Amino acid sequence: MGLHIRTADRGFSTVAAEVPKPKKRRRRRRKTALPTRAPIIVTPGAADRVKSLLSTKEDAKGIRLGVKKRGCNGLSFTMNYVLDTPEDAKLTKLDEFVTCENGVVVYVDPGAMFNIVGTVMDWEETELSAEFTFNNPNSKGECGCGESFNV
Repeated sequence: MGLHIRTADRGFSTVAAEVPKPKKRRRRRRKTALPTRAPIIVTPGAADRVKSLLSTKEDAKGIRLGVKKRGCNGLSFTMNYVLDTPEDAKLTKLDEFVTCENGVVVYVDPGAMFNIVGTVMDWEETELSAEFTFNNPNSKGECGCGESFNV
């Protein structure tokens, strides 16, 4: 039988072992880009109405669409002018946008993108009202007056 002596001094090798180099992984590249879905679809009627609204406001270069918590059912659409100022340029820097056929630009707030994507924006005029309407495929329900929706 051999005698095994345990010492308090543990030694380490001063010679480094060769470590195999990691294998390079090949990344597969897509041959074609996937089509992207527009964040919002603006009908010609809505684009014409936005253009007429922008013509009355100096330095307006588009509108910004977003959502805000309000109404009876949770969320409501908001629309604001985007002016040609440094503050608005900074605000819309990360926004997605849609350029309509008539040159109107509709910006979409990044915080609202999840709730808005795929929405159709239209302008409807009746004998009693004239308003923008939003057909939102993400909406799970709306309040009776149509002011707000939930997703």
